[in-house]
Amino acid sequence: MAGLYIHIPFCKSRCIYCGFYSTTRLEQRQRYVDAVCREMSLPPAPSRSPSGSLQPSERKKGKEQCEDEPIRTVYLGGGTPSQLTEEQLRQLFFYINKVYGMEHVREVTMECNPDDVTEEFAEMVKSIPVNRISMGVQTFSNERLRFLRRRHSAEQIPLAVSRLRKAGIENVSIDLMYGFPTETLDDWHRDIDAALALDAEHLSAYCLMIEEGTPLYKLKIENEKLKIKDPRYIPIDEETELQMYEDLIDRLTAAGYEHYEISNFAKPGFRSQHNSSYWNQTPYIGLGAAAHSYNGRDCRRWNTDNLEQYIAGIENGKPVYEEEHLDSDTHYNDMVMTALRTCEGLCLSHLSAEQSAYCLQQAQRYLDAQLLTLHDHHLRLTRKGLFVSNMVMSDLMKTDD
Repeated sequence: MAGLYIHIPFCKSRCIYCGFYSTTRLEQRQRYVDAVCREMSLPPAPSRSPSGSLQPSERKKGKEQCEDEPIRTVYLGGGTPSQLTEEQLRQLFFYINKVYGMEHVREVTMECNPDDVTEEFAEMVKSIPVNRISMGVQTFSNERLRFLRRRHSAEQIPLAVSRLRKAGIENVSIDLMYGFPTETLDDWHRDIDAALALDAEHLSAYCLMIEEGTPLYKLKIENEKLKIKDPRYIPIDEETELQMYEDLIDRLTAAGYEHYEISNFAKPGFRSQHNSSYWNQTPYIGLGAAAHSYNGRDCRRWNTDNLEQYIAGIENGKPVYEEEHLDSDTHYNDMVMTALRTCEGLCLSHLSAEQSAYCLQQAQRYLDAQLLTLHDHHLRLTRKGLFVSNMVMSDLMKTDD
């Protein structure tokens, strides 16, 4: 078992763009942490076959689950995990060690906001023990931070990194965002330069998406209904978005970062081990509301994304979750979608003979167009292919047609 993910859904305030499950009900933190700790210790929940009949669970708990494949990475994501108190964080890690064991864990990541990183916070996370921080920077422009409704200022970002370094955190990842409405290439270049000045070990960068259900999407729809052409809610043009991505790749690789996944860059030796397990089809456990689990073969499971339902279900010993059993075509599609995101690409040797033949047949026109390469039984996206990766991956997948 490679990874343990714990979802901490609490935020002090909601960002305008975020589509992840979160809540501002901070008064529920302790009850939620108690529920997550209890979820770790619950006996395996029954699993349902595609026909609906109960089957032995593929998701064992605790030592039984980790006997052959121990937990090697822990990731606290959100939401904003840095909104938990020191006592609540220590409670979580006490139970992680008690139920799963920490002796084989190599990487412990915690997401945080720059404004939460006080000197005391930095010293505390080092001791619980967190050895990797993923910080939501997004941009170094105070104007764009206000647009996103982020709580921190640009000035707090380098201060937070400095405090983490002083506390002995030697693996810092920062998230950046580009493609803001009205953002120029010069604006984006300034953000990249500011990020490089932090000398972080890892950097993730994502284009701002106006996702359905988010406050940003609702504002966009309201403006369209009122026929208001507010430039703040008009998506950036595709040509500028593409140029921003190209400039990102050029500048980070020139600075010595490895472009190891479509949106992720790392100094040598500092790839995200936990996130790599998702792209490599490695099993992982998800705990908490809206958290997902995968047994590495044929079953995915996800907890309810309703805070009250999650807590009540755990307290009553009846977790509220859904699951999906994967047939061979779905598993193949998952491998295409995840493996092609990485610089290693899709290993055809991991496919059946029938799947490999189908994949190569579908890939041929992209090989001819130099959007894919084939070397040593691995299909990989080329630099040109990265820009149309969704189209390429979609065409390699199997459909019901």
